[in-house]
Amino acid sequence: MKRTIISALITLAAALVLFYIFLPPLNLSSYAFWSYLFILTVIFSVLTFFGDVEELFRYGKTTSSKKLLYVMCSIVGVLGLITVINFFVSPIFNAKSYSKRIEVSENHEFVSDVAPVDFTKTPLIDKDSSQKLGDRKMGEFTSWVSQFYVSDIYSQINYNNEIVRVTPLEYADFIKYLTNRSEGIKGYIKVNSVDGSASLEELSDGMRYMPSAYFFENLARKLRFSYPTAIFDEASFEVDNEGNPYWIVPTIKYTGVGLKKEINGAVILNPITGESKRYAVEDIPTWVDHVYSADLIIEQVDNWGEYRNGFFNSIFGQKDVINTTEGYNYLVMDDDVYLYTGITSVSSDESNLGFVLVNLRTKEANYYLAPGAEEFSAMASAEGLVQEKGYEASFPLLINLNNKPTYLLSLKDNAGLVKMYAFIDVADYQKVVVNDASLGIEAAAKKYLGEDITTGDLIKDEKIVIASIKDVVIDGNTYYYLTDEKNNLYVAKITVDRYTLPYLKAGDTITISYNKGERSNSITELEKK
Repeated sequence: MKRTIISALITLAAALVLFYIFLPPLNLSSYAFWSYLFILTVIFSVLTFFGDVEELFRYGKTTSSKKLLYVMCSIVGVLGLITVINFFVSPIFNAKSYSKRIEVSENHEFVSDVAPVDFTKTPLIDKDSSQKLGDRKMGEFTSWVSQFYVSDIYSQINYNNEIVRVTPLEYADFIKYLTNRSEGIKGYIKVNSVDGSASLEELSDGMRYMPSAYFFENLARKLRFSYPTAIFDEASFEVDNEGNPYWIVPTIKYTGVGLKKEINGAVILNPITGESKRYAVEDIPTWVDHVYSADLIIEQVDNWGEYRNGFFNSIFGQKDVINTTEGYNYLVMDDDVYLYTGITSVSSDESNLGFVLVNLRTKEANYYLAPGAEEFSAMASAEGLVQEKGYEASFPLLINLNNKPTYLLSLKDNAGLVKMYAFIDVADYQKVVVNDASLGIEAAAKKYLGEDITTGDLIKDEKIVIASIKDVVIDGNTYYYLTDEKNNLYVAKITVDRYTLPYLKAGDTITISYNKGERSNSITELEKK
């Protein structure tokens, strides 16, 4: 009895130490909790039955052999129970449920949902380039460099209608933490994703609750002791509309143990004061941009594409089975950040069937049918045009250019500096135009279009009388330039109607739909009367 009490006290002490160090959630659906419980059981068993085990090996019997057997059977039984539960809640028996982890609407048109590109609000600076710009800005503050380093988080957010990436500073090491903890970390880096301008935003009060802090000021420890039963996803760093920093930490719900991960809310923690509040998904403030991680969204969209016709179809018949492509990027629309990624069939290797856009705050997801180039094929196509320069392509941005889905990407040198812009037709990745970045993004767009950039206003079914028409070949493509009797200018590609355009002449009356442009209007449809 005395040995049991001593063993229990030592195990309790070990439980407190292990909890402080590893911070497992006290939640039955977490693998980390069962691992923690298993370790404590082993510690207690070794302390309680150590003498009995020695006796068992020496004499072949022990007075407490039954107790030891019960403990071992209990451990095996729990592990077996978890295995059985997870087996029955796996996709084998619940394929439909897995396919509905995310509701993907398929009744949308890209040009209706995504506004025509505005190059003054297009995030041309990717995360890698942002990191270089942020490090360079940090280097200007010599008194800070020795004490702090720049985190690699760089969350892309919509900040007062500006597309920026923000990332906090962190303590350089344990000694720097001790010498600076009284004031905390008084700044974060902000990089404008459109023009590349970077700034170190100084705070009047320092941030104390950080991943690089120690003891009870460590972010993970602060969260665990505030919410002992919560299972946390990866934290993101954001700022509200007033520039105040916050940690956004999604909370997870599992089905079974560690299966079918879902976000059921988020904790928003003020790193300056340590105050926090837990929100249900539907109540999260609208200034928050990142609730669902990109990895979780990709996993759920894959489940939607794989299991909608059943588990065994996903392996054998594979009828209508689709997957996401390897990469992803972000769009910023209507004060929210959207993840987009291509959708391809399981048997395809270089083409997409379409792509999905997913709101990272609400998980609203739309699928757009747009057969065309897979993103990495488009990147290779752009790199191939300037292969002698050795430039590396960034992952494409998906934009609405002239009411067509188009890839926009940067070509960077070995130092990570943007040297060229490339536009690639999603439907035909052989149509690629690259232009020197020093000339500006609009110059590259005009070179790609071979015409004026449209304002986005679509005029439908307008009747005009042709005053003059002329055909011109540009980069192997035929364009027709028309004027009407009111001296309005129009341009039409041969692909608009190859059976009508070559035969049009002055005096003909046609009905057209067109996008209004800066200097000429781009015809999208026409019919001869």
